[in-house]
Amino acid sequence: MKKKLLFIFNPCSGKGQIKNKLMEVIDIMVKAGYEVTVHSTQDREDAMQKVKSEAKNYDLVICSGGDGTLDEAVTGMMQSEKKVPLGYIPAGSTNDFANSLKIPKDIVKAAHVAVEGRKFPVDVGYFNGDSFIYIAAFGLFTDVSYQTSQELKNVLGHAAYILEGAKRLHNITSYKMRVEYDGNIIEDEFAYGMITNSVSVGGFKKLTGKNVLLDDGLFEVTLIRMPKNPVEWNEILSCLANLKDDSDLIYTFKTDCVKFLPEDVIPWTLDGEFGGEHKNVIVKNVHQALEIMVKNKA
Repeated sequence: MKKKLLFIFNPCSGKGQIKNKLMEVIDIMVKAGYEVTVHSTQDREDAMQKVKSEAKNYDLVICSGGDGTLDEAVTGMMQSEKKVPLGYIPAGSTNDFANSLKIPKDIVKAAHVAVEGRKFPVDVGYFNGDSFIYIAAFGLFTDVSYQTSQELKNVLGHAAYILEGAKRLHNITSYKMRVEYDGNIIEDEFAYGMITNSVSVGGFKKLTGKNVLLDDGLFEVTLIRMPKNPVEWNEILSCLANLKDDSDLIYTFKTDCVKFLPEDVIPWTLDGEFGGEHKNVIVKNVHQALEIMVKNKA
């Protein structure tokens, strides 16, 4: 019997380039020996529901879209009765996780990797019962990715995020909270925080620190204190631009579990999508929870 493949694609991601390559991509899958079922996403969470209910009936699931589409596919797979390998054809504006896994930006090349590559076990984040694959974040600019219109992203690409983010520079919210990890306690006021499993965030490489591994059971955590004056702002920006973490204004550490206990409810983003508003949050690393298809070793 032929192997069965479920191909889910978001026709609106990026500039809709997947539609121009759709027949070629499906042909690659068929030539690899798969019986292919194709599903175009219709609405938010459609990919998640499809993977959750149907993954058990397939040998391989491949999704194509931006980081949000990948996040939905991962969340669906984590909730599925049976976990099967997941292929990813990046077609969004930023594609942070694909960059981390060195999945080709070219759609056709990525399709070959998705069906012919090797299985790589990656860590997945558990977030108050939800899942994320590469970042959970709060604070400054974190709403930019999901509040920037798809039309603007299609026209301007990554520059659309920068333009949208610039609007928020004069309206920065701070969050007082207690952070607990590995027996350590931090109590401070933060402008931004991120828990990552990625070498690239927002298209910027190495922003999450050094020696980042996607399968080591650890997250990289970055917390930025609320600056009190322009001098401290410059210090933070300089550290981020030069990839240094020697400032008292920035906390960085690795952990497999971290708790956030803020004074008030905080909006979060998960993989660039709105993750809800939460008071207390527990983030855990689920070690090597899923298999992602990546390039074969040379």
